[in-house]
This record gives sequence, C-alpha cells and structure tokens, in this order.
Amino acid sequence: MPDLNKAMINNHSFWQHKYGDYSANAALPPGTYETDVLIIGAGYTGLTCAREIRKDDNTRRVMVLDANDIGFGASGRNGGFNMTLFGIEPEVTMLRWGKEKTREAQAYMQQAVQYVKDLIESENLDSDYEHTGMLRIAYTDKQVRRLKKTYKLLFDITEPGSFEYLNAEEAQDRVNCPHIKGAIFEPETGILDPCKHVRSLKSLAEREGADIYENTKVTGISRQNGSIVIQTADATIRAEKLVIATNAWTHNLKTSPGVANVQAPVWTYQIVTDPLTPEQWKSINWEGRVSIEDNRQLVHYMRITACGRITMGGGSIGVEYNQKNMDLWKNDKVWGDLEKHLKWMFPTLADINIHYQWGGCVSANVDMTPEIGFIGDSNIIYSTGCIGHGVSLTQLNGKLIADLVLGKDTNLTRFWIVNRKAIPLPPGNLLRFAGVKLVEGILGAVDWYEEGALKRQNSE
Repeated sequence: MPDLNKAMINNHSFWQHKYGDYSANAALPPGTYETDVLIIGAGYTGLTCAREIRKDDNTRRVMVLDANDIGFGASGRNGGFNMTLFGIEPEVTMLRWGKEKTREAQAYMQQAVQYVKDLIESENLDSDYEHTGMLRIAYTDKQVRRLKKTYKLLFDITEPGSFEYLNAEEAQDRVNCPHIKGAIFEPETGILDPCKHVRSLKSLAEREGADIYENTKVTGISRQNGSIVIQTADATIRAEKLVIATNAWTHNLKTSPGVANVQAPVWTYQIVTDPLTPEQWKSINWEGRVSIEDNRQLVHYMRITACGRITMGGGSIGVEYNQKNMDLWKNDKVWGDLEKHLKWMFPTLADINIHYQWGGCVSANVDMTPEIGFIGDSNIIYSTGCIGHGVSLTQLNGKLIADLVLGKDTNLTRFWIVNRKAIPLPPGNLLRFAGVKLVEGILGAVDWYEEGALKRQNSE
C-alpha cells in the first residue's frame, strides 16, 4: 500500500489508497487504428457501455481510452452510495419537468440500483457491497417540514414500501445522533467501495473483449470522410461511433463537435476517520450500517466503510474560475468543517482522529438534470450531469448508451433524458463562475435560514 501522505499529495482517494498497488493497462501505442466504437472515459459509464455492447454483439470492435489510471476520476473517489436520487431533489425535477417525468426518473433510478446490485451478486464482484438502506435526516423543524413534503411526493410517485417516514425517536433508534428531528428511510439502497467496483467493471469489460488503454489522453476529435477521427499524442483512431463518457472532465476535451458548454465541474470533499473501537460503535448505535444523507441544500453524506471507519463528505463546494486547471481537490477549510460537523453529530466521537481526506469533482449542468445527448448526429453520444449522485445512474446510463450505439429501441432508450433540450452554460469563465457561485450562495442561504439557530449555537 502506498505511503499515506504521498497518496494524499497525489490526490488519491481513500479508496484508491486502500486498494493498494495497482497495475494500469499500457497506454495506446503510437500508430493508426480503426474500431467500430471508441469510448472516451473508463469510469462507470464507459466500462458498463463497453461491456454491454460486446455482450450484445461480440463482432463490434470496442476500444476504451482513459487519460489516467482507472479509478482516478469520480468512479474511484465518490462516497460509494448505490442510491435512487435523481438530479438534485425530486421537487426540483418536478418543478422543471412535471410530475410524470419525475415519476419516470424515480423508476429509472430504482431500476439503476437494482441493476448494480444484480450485477455485483451475479458476477460475485469484489465491491464490498452492502444493501443496507439509507436515511435522509433533518436537524431542525424547518428542515422537517420540507422533508415531509419530499416524503409526500416520493410516496405518491413510487410503489408502496419504497420509503418510510420516521419521527425523531424512530430515527434515533437507527443512529444515536441527538440532533435528528425526523428522517426518511429508504430500504432498497446500498453502499460499495467505488474503486474496487470500477476496477471490477474493467475486468468484466475486458472479459467480454473490449480493448482498454489507460493514461491515454485524447487531444482532438473531428469528422473526416464519414468517420470520426480521434487523436492522442501519438496515435490516430478512426471510429464509426464515439461515446464521450468523461462527465465532469468533458469540458477539457479539445473537440470540433463542441461539448464545452454542456456541464461544469463542481468540487466536493470527503474525510474518513480512524477505525472506531467497539465502545465507540456502541455509543453511536449506528444500526444496520445504514447510509445517511442530511436534508441540507449543501448536503452532507456519510457511511460506514468495510474496514470499520466513518466517511463523510459534502457541505461547501469548490468552483474554479478557470475550469481547465482542475486542481481544487485540496480544501483545508471544508475538510475542517466536515470534521466539526461529524463530531457535532456524534458527541461521543469528539476525540476521533481523521485518518485521510481528499476531493473530487462532479458534473453539474444548468437545470440540475442528467443528460444523454448527441453531437451532430447519433454517431457521437455524450453523458453528463450526474450532480454527485452517479454510482447507480451512470451504470444504467452505460447500458442505455450501449443500446443507442447498437441502434436498439428499448425502454431505456426511450427515457426522457435522451436528447433532451438542455440549457447550455454561459460562455466564458467569468459568467460561468459567477453563475455557479450564485447558485451556491442561494443554497447556502437556504441552509442558513433553516439552521440559523444551530449554527449560532455551535459557534458559541
């Protein structure tokens, strides 16, 4: 296992660090190549897409390129929540798209969670998967009122038993946090080790016959004589179909068919504790290893790891003025705020040590809705807008995109996020930066309004 400090300096996630030594596939050698399908991005979306194409049609040549080691991007550094949240909130989705599309989105996400669970179980993947359920918790009366409205909507658009509302006493029976005033419990969700999982997906894609090259950065995309031409530093690839599965890194692709304005990277941060002692676990009574999100706008998410630690992420976000730099992974203030919030939630853990901390970026777009789009025609497909809830979403999206590549008309390809009319981001660094900061400020203001008394109490 690599040195702890060196791993953090290199911006490896805790999951990458815990994984230990990893042998990446070789980069694509210099030369000229032809393939039926080229996929840029070897994360959950790209690897799932590659596997599903080859499973359905093993005559299709499929090549996958990633600019880094597999697991370096969001697929290897997220919180590991196999969850059903679509976009930012169901109320936002309903306001933007209406009740019926919100119902369809929730059904899609429940299908996505089951898709991931079934894959792990059928293939016996080493993903540290636990189907433990999730709590969405509220700390104040104002948050409880909003949480009850969310529950009413979810209850109305899902099958009976999908969600359960818990009062303060019932919620605190699940986890001993004295500040919880209410919660929604969702039983059919899970947690996994994201880095183990994405590297297991790599093995499955290779088993089906996909060719995967790591540390191979795409430097250009163009159309020539009916083919799509992809350039790297040393190679040229001609492809019939192209899948852009780079999500939060999509704006950095140098392309003729521009994708720079479909999404922006937003940085989020995580910490993980030392392993808890049996006495510490007993003091917080975290029943059933359920995962937890709070009902803030700038949400905190937390869970138990397979090695007996607590990891927490979220809170304030990072936004770059020049998004091409992609170097906001380090934020001591947010890491400090996360530690403070963890110890506020669990006073008996006041002395727990923070073992590791890291950051990563998620893909956000203007209307906070996932998107699968085409560039020019159906031969170039991209996927963006996971909004930080992509573990299940991106994998089922990978299956959806495989169906599109193969020209199949399925229930997945008819999902309304396909080729929807997305709102483009404003051009230029200044407008984009100002817009994201404005949204962050509004979300923070709502949290301040709903938690003002708690914040004043905690600062005394």
